[in-house]
Amino acid sequence: MLDVTLIVLCAGNSTRFEHKTKKQWIRIDNEPLWLNVTKRLASFSNFAKIIMASHEDELNYMRNFTDDFSFVKGGETRQKSILNSLQFVTTKYVMISDVARACIPQSVIKNLLDQKESAECIVPVLNVTDTVIYETNTINRDEVKLIQTPQLSLTSTLKKALDTTIEFTDESSAIKAINGTIKYIQGSNESKKLTLGNELEELPCLKEPSSNFFTGIGFDIHAFEENKEMFLGGIKLPYEYGFKAHSDGDVLIHSIIDALLGACGAGDIGEFFPDTDLKYKGIDSKLLLEHIVRFIYNVGYEIVNIDTTIIAQKPKINPFKHEIKNSLAALLNIEKQFINIKATTAEKMGFIGRAEGLAVQSIATLKYYNWKQK
Repeated sequence: MLDVTLIVLCAGNSTRFEHKTKKQWIRIDNEPLWLNVTKRLASFSNFAKIIMASHEDELNYMRNFTDDFSFVKGGETRQKSILNSLQFVTTKYVMISDVARACIPQSVIKNLLDQKESAECIVPVLNVTDTVIYETNTINRDEVKLIQTPQLSLTSTLKKALDTTIEFTDESSAIKAINGTIKYIQGSNESKKLTLGNELEELPCLKEPSSNFFTGIGFDIHAFEENKEMFLGGIKLPYEYGFKAHSDGDVLIHSIIDALLGACGAGDIGEFFPDTDLKYKGIDSKLLLEHIVRFIYNVGYEIVNIDTTIIAQKPKINPFKHEIKNSLAALLNIEKQFINIKATTAEKMGFIGRAEGLAVQSIATLKYYNWKQK
């Protein structure tokens, strides 16, 4: 086993990526990009440890995909993500790659590892073939290089180099700033960085997403509480009672949230918004649904449709169906036609039949965001 730890950085917000989902979560067949890229790199050599630096909101979700890697909360910048990851590195060397470089060839990895003892940082570079102008001056292009990742560093040197408030864009810049030794090796055009999204067609190692569909079921139930406003599906109903709950008690929205989370395998509403947390006391459930919808799109899915069944002896639901559908369509970012609301009674059986509360069951269908059809 190599005395090298591999760190893959995928904690960014993808603000420049011109797609509905975050770049690290586009699907390659059934795998998110971060998993596809890391498994590919892992197959090239026997690393002592592999660390994924993840966005805080996606850290627990990432753990659902594999037990082969360690997961670390990333930071607000690339450098902070590296620093967070380095706390868990015990090997002499560390190789750091960006998930955006999806198709790095094995030859680059082999060359980095073969050269690891020749300098404190080994860096793949590309020569510049076009004329280069800096401000108004022409520069000798033979003296200009394009820096790539991954880069392999002596762990102790990198930790020392990053013990600063200065933000560096790569490891070699930080190590060079403390007069560390750098060795440049030949990079590869295949290591093209995925930034805006238009580069996807130039990355032949990436398969298009699977056409699978995913279904989740959500269920929620609440007792009535007098002298409280009733909210259902994001709208206020004109009744003199509401729901006994930690939040505003919107039982319809809560069941839809669980259905969405079920479809993408992300747990349940309590894991995202625990009722032991005072910041959710009395919260508007529309805000919770908006957060989950952003999460769904961020991690690579699109909502296909929602089907719900409201089980209530009272109040009457039918007069408000269209208003509720309009509210949900706006919250879910889908057309009204893809939302169905059914209402039924409990035939006067049980606590629902006694008009002491109501229940809602929801089914959500998701599909992968197809970046091939942007």
